[in-house]
Amino acid sequence: MNPHQRETAERCLRAAHDGTLTFPSIVKTLLDAGFEGYDIDFRRGSARYHTPTSSTELTAHDLAGSVAERFDATTVQRAVREAQANAPGYTYVGFCEKVRAAGCAGYMVSFLGQRVVYFGRTAETHVEHFPQ
Repeated sequence: MNPHQRETAERCLRAAHDGTLTFPSIVKTLLDAGFEGYDIDFRRGSARYHTPTSSTELTAHDLAGSVAERFDATTVQRAVREAQANAPGYTYVGFCEKVRAAGCAGYMVSFLGQRVVYFGRTAETHVEHFPQ
């Protein structure tokens, strides 16, 4: 991974946290820099960004926290819909708190597959396809 790509990943992670870029803008920025996806691990407090040939891991301590035992896909889906609508009071950190409380241990974003896979501690999943 080249220094520009790592800096782009760091900038996108910060922008998600401070609300300066939307998810579609982050996807475009990462795609333009040669990424094919990323994943968030709430238990480790980390974010990994992937190109076709390499990955980089970034610390995201403010995403870390306890993950509920039971995975509730309906609550995860509701949180995703709030994010997509940019509901009043929406923040990325708040979104992460909601999905962790719903048993989401992390998620994988695939630009190639145009989807996000949310997963629980027992490997239960909920798949969201990118809005068209």
